[in-house]
Amino acid sequence: MAYNGDKVDDMVLAILYLGMWQDRTGTHAWERHDWGALNRLYEKGYLGDPKGRAKSVIITDEGRIKAEQLFQQLFGQGS
Repeated sequence: MAYNGDKVDDMVLAILYLGMWQDRTGTHAWERHDWGALNRLYEKGYLGDPKGRAKSVIITDEGRIKAEQLFQQLFGQGS
């Protein structure tokens, strides 16, 4: 099935916002999402490289801001 990858990426990034946490190494989220979307978000500069042994992915500052905006836009009370 053909689909709009950018729309999927926006949804995945917004959902990642729900599980984000911060520690001394940065902002993280669990990477239990479509690998294609995670790779595209990495290529867009929103995530650190999702490949590796970690069960979480680093969220860039730009990604954290974009995720919050998308979450509010897609799932906020005024939506």
